[in-house]
Amino acid sequence: MTPVVAEASFAVIPALVLVPLVGAVVVALLPRAMAMLAKPLAVMFSSTAAAITVWILVEFDKADPGMQFVSSQSWIDALGISWSAGIDGISLFLVVLTGVLFPLAMVAVDPGHDHKAYYAWLLVLQGGCLGVFVALDLFMFFVFFEIVLVPMYFLIGKWGHGAREYAATKFFLYTMLGSALMLVGIIALVALHARATGGDITFDLVELAETQAVATNTARWIFVSFAVAFAVKVPIFPLHTWLPDAHTEAPTAGSVILAGVMLKLGTYGFLRLGLYLFPEAAVWAAPVMITLGVIGIIYGAIVATMQKDLKRLVAYSSVAHLGFIVLGTFALNTEGIEGGVAQMINHGISTGALFLLVGWMYERLHTRQIAEMGGLQQSAPIFAGVFTVVMLSSIGLPGLNGFVGEFLTLLGAFNAHRWWAVVAATGVILAALYLLWAYQRAFHGRPRGDHAEMTELGMVESLVIIPFLVAIVFLGVYPKPMLERIEPAVDSLVAHIETHVPDFAEPVANQGGGGGFDDIEVEEHEGEAE
Repeated sequence: MTPVVAEASFAVIPALVLVPLVGAVVVALLPRAMAMLAKPLAVMFSSTAAAITVWILVEFDKADPGMQFVSSQSWIDALGISWSAGIDGISLFLVVLTGVLFPLAMVAVDPGHDHKAYYAWLLVLQGGCLGVFVALDLFMFFVFFEIVLVPMYFLIGKWGHGAREYAATKFFLYTMLGSALMLVGIIALVALHARATGGDITFDLVELAETQAVATNTARWIFVSFAVAFAVKVPIFPLHTWLPDAHTEAPTAGSVILAGVMLKLGTYGFLRLGLYLFPEAAVWAAPVMITLGVIGIIYGAIVATMQKDLKRLVAYSSVAHLGFIVLGTFALNTEGIEGGVAQMINHGISTGALFLLVGWMYERLHTRQIAEMGGLQQSAPIFAGVFTVVMLSSIGLPGLNGFVGEFLTLLGAFNAHRWWAVVAATGVILAALYLLWAYQRAFHGRPRGDHAEMTELGMVESLVIIPFLVAIVFLGVYPKPMLERIEPAVDSLVAHIETHVPDFAEPVANQGGGGGFDDIEVEEHEGEAE
């Protein structure tokens, strides 16, 4: 990952992060008599941030692998802490997804009570997520990484369903514990880096990554502290148990944002901080991480098949899909990492849309139990058709967006760890099993009792779901605009790993052999002997 940066013509990234945060303050300070303005104001501020992300997408130089729109300002001089932010091909579409998904989630569902607090917390959450994706300073990254816990805790605990307090507390404790380990790792890294270089303490991500001043074994231990924090946030098996509860009990908008954006904070952290800061440790840990990713794929799919609650089924499907992202990331080659980044975007679109549709079904039927549904397509054929497209996207049907990320991920994994890729491919089959079976029971057959009738999509709901459908089809049929912006940054990251890990070469397709890191190293040594 190159340290070369391109300055922004104006402070676009500070504006991007601060607009929703300012909006949260404005909404929170609304007089009680004007509470009805909370939603339109929140949508206005959130949509402004979305418009900025679209501008960034249009102005982004697809051939530049470095950081663009860079913003840097000293924050705490004595500690080497600064506001340092930028966007490259790896973070670009995560920023756009975050910008666009929030206003859609706000428009899609009404919270029912305490509108001011609800929309204020959503705006804080949007600003926090954007801050994580643009941060180039470890202290700044940690601050925003922690900020997002608070609004999601309150969104689940106050506007959720059922055992919402339990789910919110479990979510907060799991993620807070992981973050505490990362804080220890950050402090150790900057202190040891200053000692090794004889310079001042710095939290600058690029300087820490390019210097690689920390000893190998020490770097591995620090990597583990980061990896645990990100593994909880993803979440990776066996640290996943908070996710189904949080998804199931969260309000619909909370589930959409949790699946679409917040889970990506962990997978993005592995790329931005894990592979970039600790390339040797990432190569060292790759077999374990790939193993856990594949276990998550199979485990998530099997458990999803057994679920009776439709929302909980979709929640466990996220465990499986995120396993593919981990698999691609630690394949440590261009195809795998690029597929992992694409899968982050595609999972956010597809699973976010699924949670939205399941939430609308709950509003109509007042149940999420699959056994109590049946024949819903007779009364709501358009709803059923939309659900079908989104479901097939989640399965990974060729021609829809889900296929692109899964294909590249499996291709990269096949070149690095062939047999793990073969095992992971069965997760695609299992995804078809649990989603098609759930769809069949809910929408086909004879209508059942009180839940036999379901109203069609309304005008607002149709306008909200159309962008999801457009993205699903467009990125499935023509993913080139996305991939050509991601690839230069991914190539640069892989080159960074090769530069700082002497015995490592990017796993690529080869003639013969078992298709793993060992085969590649043997071929290199044979070439040197010749």
